[in-house]
Amino acid sequence: MDFMTQQSYSAPGFVNGEVSFWMRSTGRPTPRPALPGDVSADVAIVGAGLTGLWTAYYLKKARPELEIVIIGREFAGFGASGRNGGWMSAEPAGQFRRYAKSGGVEAARALQREMFGAVRESIEVARAEGFSEDLVHDGLVHAATNAAQLARARAHIAEMRQQGWGEGDVFELSPAELGERVRIEGAQGGYWTPHCARVHPAKYTRGLAATVEGLGVTIYEGTTAISVEPHRVHTDRGVVGAKFVVEALEGYTLSLQGKARKLLPMNSSMVITERLSDAQLDAVGWHGAELVGDVAHSFTYMHRTQDGRIAIGGRGVPYNFRSSFDREGRTADSAVLQLKKRLGELFPALSDVRLEQSWSGVLGVPRDWCASVNFDRSSGVLTAGGYVGHGLSGTNLAARTMRDLILGEDTALARLPWIGRRARNWEIEPVRWIGATALYAVYGYADKREYALDAPRTHWTARMANLVSGR
Repeated sequence: MDFMTQQSYSAPGFVNGEVSFWMRSTGRPTPRPALPGDVSADVAIVGAGLTGLWTAYYLKKARPELEIVIIGREFAGFGASGRNGGWMSAEPAGQFRRYAKSGGVEAARALQREMFGAVRESIEVARAEGFSEDLVHDGLVHAATNAAQLARARAHIAEMRQQGWGEGDVFELSPAELGERVRIEGAQGGYWTPHCARVHPAKYTRGLAATVEGLGVTIYEGTTAISVEPHRVHTDRGVVGAKFVVEALEGYTLSLQGKARKLLPMNSSMVITERLSDAQLDAVGWHGAELVGDVAHSFTYMHRTQDGRIAIGGRGVPYNFRSSFDREGRTADSAVLQLKKRLGELFPALSDVRLEQSWSGVLGVPRDWCASVNFDRSSGVLTAGGYVGHGLSGTNLAARTMRDLILGEDTALARLPWIGRRARNWEIEPVRWIGATALYAVYGYADKREYALDAPRTHWTARMANLVSGR
């Protein structure tokens, strides 16, 4: 990688951190009151992100008489829900083969169909409730820029067909067809699926929070949950007693006592450009609202905003020792430079474009890379999370599933194969840090070799890393 100074990538007033560009563009919300002391409720939800907000929404819609409280350390949407890349994707929040092994192939296909439905449902509710600003349903493009990536893309399409994706659900794209949507340097092909929508994460999450409050749900902010026990949440402000307790902390799950190794808080970093000129946008050829990703091992995801910027993200520094991370989203210079370099590789016309902000956040990754929903009826505790980057739609499906479990309804959602799934804990330190750091170094090396060789086969080092990591 070429070494560049900050001045070579940053616009005047470049911001590193401050949660995310999405939140900065809307302004930080006015803080809600903290928990006033010991309270009781029918349902206590720990975590004011999309999992918690959607769960409260569907429970209140089904049973308006329920008293529901949400507990958040920061403001609603502070975490991954307000920092993500704005991809509302129907790709499964986990490994199809693992869901099929535990629940059967048909059950795994049912989960995939429900993910299609979660995208539609999330869009329909946002439009009906009035928080669909900047939400556009134009689908998702994955572009292959070398022969190995193209072979993986084609193999993935074949796998998707076996997993329940029909003729109208995914389409292979030739280089010319891909170029009609977005012009990516060296693109050899790819695929497009209509099952994805572009979302402004802050507007979406804040709109859902306001909707939930309008239904009578109480959101307590500035309140840190310390531990969860049967029918009880201990916080720094008091104890919340409830018949049901929902753990919905995703990448922040490690903050609860006894949960330090349950989910790996994986860092994902983003940068966003200044507003692009008409000439720059014409050179890129990206005039729709499709989300765009590549097929590299060091995966890159992109979002063209409503006001003509490009946000690009990736796993610059995927994991910090002992699961540490910067809560305000400050990003390592090396990660900013990597993303800037990748933007120029994919869009040479943007090599000199200035960046306006960078930020980072964490997503919760289970040891088996599969999202789950769990319910211990004797203790009243439910957990959901581990969406591995597919939380904008996965949270909606998980919330509707928990609604049915809490209400004791025997529905198709209550029989999905991610229910009752329990992955083993992550390894202790320093094994966890050494493993994560080494694996992503291997993936980076494999990407370089695949570009150098341009052969239609995944490099052997990446295949070995997949076996070790369980991806």
